[in-house]
Amino acid sequence: MAGASLLTLLDDISVLLDDVSVMTKVAAKKTAGVLGDDLALNAQQVTGVRPARELPVVWAVFKGSAINKVILVPLALAISYFLPWLITPLLMLGGAFLCYEGFEKLVHKWLHRSEDQAHREKLREALADPSKDMKALEKDKIKGAIRTDFILSAEIIAITLGTVSAESITMQLAVLVVIAVAVTVGVYGLVAGIVKLDDLGVHLTERDSSFSQRLGAGILAAAPWLMKTLSVVGTAAMFLVGGGILVHGVAPLYEWIREFTAGLGSVMAAIGPVLADGLIGVIAGAILVAVISGFQRLKG
Repeated sequence: MAGASLLTLLDDISVLLDDVSVMTKVAAKKTAGVLGDDLALNAQQVTGVRPARELPVVWAVFKGSAINKVILVPLALAISYFLPWLITPLLMLGGAFLCYEGFEKLVHKWLHRSEDQAHREKLREALADPSKDMKALEKDKIKGAIRTDFILSAEIIAITLGTVSAESITMQLAVLVVIAVAVTVGVYGLVAGIVKLDDLGVHLTERDSSFSQRLGAGILAAAPWLMKTLSVVGTAAMFLVGGGILVHGVAPLYEWIREFTAGLGSVMAAIGPVLADGLIGVIAGAILVAVISGFQRLKG
């Protein structure tokens, strides 16, 4: 009897794990776009520190991201159970914040180009001088990356929760935990690899093999362009993700955009909603920057 009960229990666990695996795959597909944005944004956020401190900074952001997930997973379950109507407003606040940060970066770059150039020169000098204390820069980088990670993680958790909303609370918890762990480990593992590409290139150029030397030289040549590309993609991702959250929060607007772009052909049906999300993200960011800047001026 005990053996039969054990086999039944193992069978139930096997079925549960299989269901969790299936639901996790579905949720992962739906969050793939946000995961790409998360990677680009965080790779951008942790650049600009001493090479020897890159991995410690990534590790610090990884720990902050893990704490974000520990907060968000039970919070999402609690809100879903007790206050399901609150999920959309909270997500829209996060989306608005991303749009604001993205547009504020553009404004600062356009209006304070000379200041930015001077800042970059000081940063290069500081990075080249081992006696300089870069702890303040690292703390700012880490705080900014963790703050951004919190918003994107909230979006990932919300999308995942929506995917399994019809399942039992046990299934919801299991899928959310699997997604949270996979996202955190996967994203920051890739970020760590990206920021250490230059070290890999140097290592390959010092090997005896001519192929390794050419490969290393190619990596060294491509690494700066990859970082610049990630910086641009990271800023664009703020508008795409933030605008997408805002659009999804306004059902009539979401439906109208899909219907309008579907009538323009298959290509626009595929890319039109994404472009619309980005455009709305830019507009929302511009409005928020104008309002907040005006308020700050009024305060003196």
